[in-house]
Amino acid sequence: MSCLIEIDGLRYHYPDGRSALNGIDLHVKHGERVGLVGPNGAGKTTLFLTLAGVIDSFEGEVSVAGCDLTTPEGRKEVHRKLGIVFQQTDDQLFHASVEEDIAFGPLNLGADEAEVRRRVDCALSSVGLNEDFKNRLPFHLSGGEKRRVAIAGVLAMEPDVLLLDEPSSDLDPRGRRELVQILDRLPITRVISSHNLDFICETCERVVIIDGGVVRASGPTHEILADEDLMLKHGLETPYFLREAIRGK
Repeated sequence: MSCLIEIDGLRYHYPDGRSALNGIDLHVKHGERVGLVGPNGAGKTTLFLTLAGVIDSFEGEVSVAGCDLTTPEGRKEVHRKLGIVFQQTDDQLFHASVEEDIAFGPLNLGADEAEVRRRVDCALSSVGLNEDFKNRLPFHLSGGEKRRVAIAGVLAMEPDVLLLDEPSSDLDPRGRRELVQILDRLPITRVISSHNLDFICETCERVVIIDGGVVRASGPTHEILADEDLMLKHGLETPYFLREAIRGK
């Protein structure tokens, strides 16, 4: 199976000289659901911004859905291939209606009116929202509804890869459960960065631990997260239900 994301030897230093990424090697195949975990400052957000084409002054090889991000052309084209949902949904919702927010991306891609309507309707359906939401004011929505609209706005671009940064933050238990169900229905390749390891267990089949700007471990989610020594070494804790499962053996 071919890879949609190919990263080899990725290094990046902040403008002040501090090192952020120190030789990341990571490949993500079509259809994979990958969780990205690690302590604060591990380099997760910097990695996401690099994949999104925002950071250009890096070393190494990075390719997303055939876009070579070492080139200006590739960093420009990647916006058609990869969508990112930020932790703060208000950063992505800035129009007067839900419909306008979701239509923004397809319009920027040059889609005609009929195609934009089709994409908006499909995106709303994908996140479990009906047509009644089209004219709603984004800032009057609940946290969970805002998250859904932000995801819909990205899905309307019809990307090959979806990146989600702390998607369960600020959600109540119902909102989190609904988000898990939405993500479970999406066939799209995705990478989720989160400190909520229970959420990672529910939504990702593979987990990657990043610490100090380097991939420290990669493998089946429950296998990696159940390794208590490995988790503690990198400032993480094994989820409670996995600890209980281990002790019950």
